[in-house]
Amino acid sequence: TGQQGGRFRSVTWSQQSSDQSAEAGGILERAERIGRGLENLLLAIILFSMIGLAAWQVVLRNVVGSGIGWADEALRLMVLWAAIFGAVAASRDNVHLRIDLLSRFLSRTGRMATAVFVDLFTVGVAGVLAWYSWEFVAESREFGDQIFGELPVWPFQAVLPAGFVLIAYRYLIAAVGQLLALSRHGAR
Repeated sequence: TGQQGGRFRSVTWSQQSSDQSAEAGGILERAERIGRGLENLLLAIILFSMIGLAAWQVVLRNVVGSGIGWADEALRLMVLWAAIFGAVAASRDNVHLRIDLLSRFLSRTGRMATAVFVDLFTVGVAGVLAWYSWEFVAESREFGDQIFGELPVWPFQAVLPAGFVLIAYRYLIAAVGQLLALSRHGAR
């Protein structure tokens, strides 16, 4: 039992469990908002830095006759990071490219089943890409590839497997959600 407003009230296990679930749901929603904000902030910083550095490089080359020595390497890395963060954001919001030929001809159950298949296929593709990009980064580390003259390049390339793992994770969660919705829909 608990005390509220000077009166005792009886609290059952299911009420405590639903209160804890609501609290956990609130924490997860807040974590999702924070993560979304951080992803958007990083993507914006990368894009604006890339645009600013490229513009400055053009100005220096046209006015001074030479640019910043490390700018081209940095811009290539920024393009890589922007592409990965953009793909992660697209997977987060489920706004990736898709060819939708069948959905208008399928029933609701058929559309849900197709969504599960597509999500699981995406998990597989992202998983394969994560694996091979991990091997690429490991080889880069093994061979001692460098960037900016003396820095190892593999920490900068590590965004590849991390991004693909995150994409696979998000689509796996989406597939599980679709499967649960499909099972609830089929149970009716």
